[in-house]
Amino acid sequence: MSSARPRHARVRRLPLAGVLRLNRPSDIWYKPALSVVVAVGVPNLTLLALGRLDLALSTMAGSLCALYAHNLPYAARGRALGLVVLGMLASVAVALVTASLTSSAAVLVAVGALLAAAQKAVTDLTRIGPPGPVIFTFISSASLFAPQALHQVPGHLALAAAAGAWAWLVGMAPGLVRPHGPERRATARALHAAAAYVEASATTTATAGTGTGAEAADGGPARARAAAAAAVHAAWQSLLATGARPEPRRTLGRLLVRAEVALAAPADTDPALLRSWAHGLRGTHPVPHVAPGRDADELLGVEAELAAPRQRPGDRLRPLLPLALRTALGCALAGYVSLALGVGRPYWALVTAASLYQANLTLTWSRGVQRVVGNLVGVLLFAAVAPLAHLGPAALVLCCLAFNFGAEALITRNYWLGSVCVTPMALLITEFTGFQGTGALITDRVVDTLVGASVGFVAAVAVTNRRSVDRIEEALDAVERAREHAARLLAAGRAEPGALESARRRLAAALVELRATADAAAGEWWQRALPEERVVLAERGGHRTLAATVRRQGPHLLEDVQA
Repeated sequence: MSSARPRHARVRRLPLAGVLRLNRPSDIWYKPALSVVVAVGVPNLTLLALGRLDLALSTMAGSLCALYAHNLPYAARGRALGLVVLGMLASVAVALVTASLTSSAAVLVAVGALLAAAQKAVTDLTRIGPPGPVIFTFISSASLFAPQALHQVPGHLALAAAAGAWAWLVGMAPGLVRPHGPERRATARALHAAAAYVEASATTTATAGTGTGAEAADGGPARARAAAAAAVHAAWQSLLATGARPEPRRTLGRLLVRAEVALAAPADTDPALLRSWAHGLRGTHPVPHVAPGRDADELLGVEAELAAPRQRPGDRLRPLLPLALRTALGCALAGYVSLALGVGRPYWALVTAASLYQANLTLTWSRGVQRVVGNLVGVLLFAAVAPLAHLGPAALVLCCLAFNFGAEALITRNYWLGSVCVTPMALLITEFTGFQGTGALITDRVVDTLVGASVGFVAAVAVTNRRSVDRIEEALDAVERAREHAARLLAAGRAEPGALESARRRLAAALVELRATADAAAGEWWQRALPEERVVLAERGGHRTLAATVRRQGPHLLEDVQA
């Protein structure tokens, strides 16, 4: 085991180039967009017919839950959406009760900051995925500054619960037509990404003798391999999320193994074949048949890791505490600065700060730039649309639905582009209780955006995560120890089944922890260089050892892993 460990500290340069670059649209960009329009539209149009648009904030709390879990298989999506709705109801309940008990803006900002920190920690802990905690924070912060009496709280929660149940039905409805759709899409993305890496590697090999090969190796192929590895990992998570493994999912697993083989041996892989498999996963056509091959060991190694027991919640939460502290501090400071400036809606500054915090400071900086640009363009769009929206309540609701669709359709291109639609939508929602002055709304929004982004980023710089590399070193040592222990048991030839099973679970848990730790450490602003090569080698060797322990333990374990 290598003992070379980089000790020099370095400050990461915060990027500007590429922060606003547009990505390719998501392959299902229209599905989340249509889902949120249906989930929001039905309750809002019902309230419009009843003449009670003033209750729209309560129904929006449940309706916006439809934004979550679109990449999860339907069995897992049903559980996740149910938990999202319950989490939203809990957040709204705390906010509404607080708002009914006090009118102190200082107290309301403090509660909002604590809620935002808790929402950040829980969404990261559960890995629910986009849009993360920002929707929870938006709804709960707005509810904090919606004055009401305590006896009104149950009615608002009932409306939110009803809209949440409708959002659950909207999110689950596509499963009736395409029950394996999310797994198929995830596998197709992995195959496409692997094909792109194979093509990038071939280009590098072809230019190796021209003097540009080294430059290419440091650029395109490295990025392509990282993207492909991320896509393959996401596909495995999707494929194994439900537990059940009927034949279509087994075939998808074999296709993922082919994607992993492409990452390991790009020169021996035909990218056209990978793309043809990916194309065959579109629509409702049968899954392309792929027979089991020599790569079954890798399949078993990955499945053993993903099937292993995860860390205890307390152990998983500990690395997230700096992010939760950043969120609490940044949101509180942003809200108080907004109050000091006399802005009437400090929760906008709080939400802006909460929306910044990503896994590390580099990503937080990028999100801050995107948020500011998107919001500033968005207020200009609101100024242009406001005369149309003010024609009447029906026009107001339809404009909001249009911006709902636009936000979800565009946000996968880049966060700032989605924010261009989110900003006017949020401004229009404040007018459901009555039309307001356009100039005052724009001024408040611009001030709160600048305050929230600047103060929130300062808080992120102040709360550092200096031990991130130390935790990677510890995780690497744990993987190496676990792998060596499992290898010794395998070499002995007659290890007790219980001992080998224990070693397998220990190694699998160590690999999961290593990946989570490496992801969390990437991009922090002041740290030693990351031991990236050691991480890759440790994961590769760990998967091979996992496969060997599974085969040694016999058919009953294979059934447990593959079932």
